[in-house]
Amino acid sequence: MTGERIARPRLALGLVVAATVLGIMGTDLVLPAVPSLPETLGGDAAAAQLVLAAYVAGTGAGLLAFGALGDRFATRTLVIVSLLLTGLVSFACAWAPSIGALIAMRAAQGAVAAGPAVFAPAIARAMFDEAGAVRAIGALGSIESLAPALAPILGVWLLAIGGWELSFELIGAIALALAALNLVLPLVPQTSRRASGSYGRLVGDPVFLRYALSQACVLGGLLVFVFGAPAVLVRALGGTLADFIVIQLSGITTFILAANVAGSLARRFGAERMIWLGTLVATAGAAAILGYALIGGTNPIVIAALFVPINTGLGLRGPPGFYRAVIASHGDDARGSALVILAIMAVTAFGTAAVAPFIEQGLVPLGIGAFVLELAALACLAGLPPLPETE
Repeated sequence: MTGERIARPRLALGLVVAATVLGIMGTDLVLPAVPSLPETLGGDAAAAQLVLAAYVAGTGAGLLAFGALGDRFATRTLVIVSLLLTGLVSFACAWAPSIGALIAMRAAQGAVAAGPAVFAPAIARAMFDEAGAVRAIGALGSIESLAPALAPILGVWLLAIGGWELSFELIGAIALALAALNLVLPLVPQTSRRASGSYGRLVGDPVFLRYALSQACVLGGLLVFVFGAPAVLVRALGGTLADFIVIQLSGITTFILAANVAGSLARRFGAERMIWLGTLVATAGAAAILGYALIGGTNPIVIAALFVPINTGLGLRGPPGFYRAVIASHGDDARGSALVILAIMAVTAFGTAAVAPFIEQGLVPLGIGAFVLELAALACLAGLPPLPETE
């Protein structure tokens, strides 16, 4: 009986994690196809980058919608609807006749795929005690981090055997399969609802903003670099997609290692110290990449090595930073999670769009984008009040 009580929450969390990872794959699985889209669908390199930015922007709108709908509809119902729509829209993306149509469909795909990410932290808190919820959220982050490393590898293979459409068809098939599993297995619990909660209250809370915005800027700086790296490596530096995979693997490996020790380090030295340390390490990494770019560096192995500190810093500050953002939402978990992820996506979309016109000029624009966002994270930590360490 005890084993069943343990297995059911883990299985439920597994279904939610799989659905959340699918949303992440919506970006990373498609990345390898982006440099070739102008040749197949028309447009230019900047338009191809908007295929990524549109998904991120659409996800932002979906986060707000699902965060609000969580007060009105059952959590399980919303997860299933999100997966069903993701499947249908993904197949529509595969049938897009032009780059403009694909950009529009990508915005819709991002919006409908956002549901599981909104509810994952709240589901963890509903199923476990505080210590278990922290471990579950940390595990969620570690598992999700594998998607940026593995999905591009799978994306390269899919591109080779079936063209750019196959990535979207695979996402659609997986989404529909997960929807069916959630229909058959009623394991996803109802998350807590707060009738008095509102986005306005959270946006006006400087303590919540401290964690949400600093998290967004650190991760946003990393993602702006990742989203632009394939085009820069292939079109500007004369490299290959294999170079991009090496950069991804080195970064994700170090992120996982750092994230897995972040909890114990936070308990020993304090969450705030780890948040500061991680942000400083990430900023140093971005500064190093920009410096290498300014002196004309193009070696992908060096770029991979300089990318490691950004991932390490995110791993050190990510778990305690996100958890403290949820705590700072004072029980409004779904909206709090939605706003944190929305901030990440908004910063990433803005940064990606800002860098896109200069994507063929080399590594410097990516270095500037990443470094500016890491500096903004430090400014948030310095200028906004923290939670007490005892809270």
